[in-house]
Amino acid sequence: MSAAAGSIRTGIGGWVFPAWRGGTFYPAGLPQREELAYASQQLGCIEINSTFYRAQKPAIYAQWRAQTPEGFRFSAKAPRTITQTHDLTTVGERAERFINGISALEDRLGPLIWQFGDSHPAGAAEFDRFLGMLPRKVDGHRLEHALEVRNPAAWTPALLTAARAHGAALVFSGSDEYPSFADPTADFIYARLMHSRANLRAGYPARALEQWCLRAMRWARGEDNPDLPHLAAELPAQPPREVYVLFIGAAKQRNPGAAMALRDQLQLLGGS
Repeated sequence: MSAAAGSIRTGIGGWVFPAWRGGTFYPAGLPQREELAYASQQLGCIEINSTFYRAQKPAIYAQWRAQTPEGFRFSAKAPRTITQTHDLTTVGERAERFINGISALEDRLGPLIWQFGDSHPAGAAEFDRFLGMLPRKVDGHRLEHALEVRNPAAWTPALLTAARAHGAALVFSGSDEYPSFADPTADFIYARLMHSRANLRAGYPARALEQWCLRAMRWARGEDNPDLPHLAAELPAQPPREVYVLFIGAAKQRNPGAAMALRDQLQLLGGS
């Protein structure tokens, strides 16, 4: 990565998945206890999904941290006990408890994903107050907050304004089922791509991966990607950004192949 661009990390959701064993992603015979260490050597980021259902104890996060190399990042979905609560003014203590626990990941902690379902009633004003309630740092470590808002009614220019005011990213979902707008709102980008195909070893056609490679590089340089859907006009060039491109869901067995194929393209083009 050149000095004029931010880092780009490619990754997947989780690391425990039976279809990834036996040579699909994990080498045949690799003990399950070594899967996280292996995956973190191949990828730049793994999104923790289990925290959506139940937060872990700090000691567990510390164990995960110890198995991963320097420079690797975990992103994590916030607990549903927070994001499924309609009155967001009541969730401050729960959010603080989650953040204090997951801070045991220390320098491996990447974006926290606050995923709000398509029936959640919050709009820009509610999200503005919610983001204002979240800490920006924990134990001296800067926090990156990303909102994934699945209710189409909430996607207004005011939502962009609120996210930018708090330095929060709006997740680009890359999905046909949920709103997918690529307006940059923070000094990092978080894209969750959900179109992997089972009949392709790398999950995506080569041309599609090439396009995502070029988009990730533009984002990292602080540029916009006007070919993607936007709510507002294209932004002028900004400072370099961190970029996270995660392959999630769809033909899940192919997602590690997609992440590694994108990683290889970025390395070939000098983007990672």
